Amino acid sequence: MSKFPKLVALGLLASFAATTALADKYDLGRKATPEEVAAWNIDIRPDGQGLPEGRGTVEQGEEIWADQCASCHGDFGEAVDRWPVIAGGFDTLASDDPIKTVGSYWPYLSTVWDYVNRAMPFTEARSLEPDQVYALTAYIMSINDLVDSDFELSHENFAEQKLPNESGFFDDDRLSSPIFDKSEPCMSNCKPKAEVVMRARILDVTPDDETDN
Repeated sequence: MSKFPKLVALGLLASFAATTALADKYDLGRKATPEEVAAWNIDIRPDGQGLPEGRGTVEQGEEIWADQCASCHGDFGEAVDRWPVIAGGFDTLASDDPIKTVGSYWPYLSTVWDYVNRAMPFTEARSLEPDQVYALTAYIMSINDLVDSDFELSHENFAEQKLPNESGFFDDDRLSSPIFDKSEPCMSNCKPKAEVVMRARILDVTPDDETDN
C-alpha cells in the first residue's frame, strides 16, 4: 500500500504556478481572498497540521453517531446493507476477504478526521462543527478498541494517536523506481495482450438484479 505525498505536492504546485502565470499574463480572474483560501484549504496532515482547535469525548461522539451516522454505518460501525464497515476487520488484510476499516486498514487518524469533516454526514457534508468531528473521531477510535470509553480527543493530543496499520503503507517511489521508467518502450518479449477470461457475473461479484427475480 503506497502513499504519494510528493506527487500530490508537485501537482498542486504546478497547478498553482500555471494558474497564477496565466492569470498574470492574460489578466484572467483575480487572486483568491484569504477567506476563500481558508474555506478551500481544509486538509489535515498526519502530524495534525491544519487541525482547528477543539475537543470531543467518546461519550459525546456516541450521541452524534447515533443521531447522524448509525442509520448507515450501524450502532458500532458494523454497517447497514452495503454502506461501509467502519470498525473491526482486524487481521483480515492478508485473507481472501479483507475487511478494510479504520482499525484494520487506515494508516492515519488525520484521514479519519478530514473525511468526517469534509464529507459526513452523507446528505449534509460540512455541517459538523470541529468539536463534533473530534467527538466522532474519538468514538470511531473507541469502537475499534483503540481508546477507552472515557477518552477525549483534541488538537493538543491528536498527533500522539497512531492507527495499527500505519506501517503497512510506504512512500510512493514511482518517480525514482526503475519499475515505472517508461522512457524506453518495450519492443520485444513484452507482456502479451490482456484478454477478458471471465465475466463478473460468472465470478459471482455482480449483485443480483431484483428485476430478474
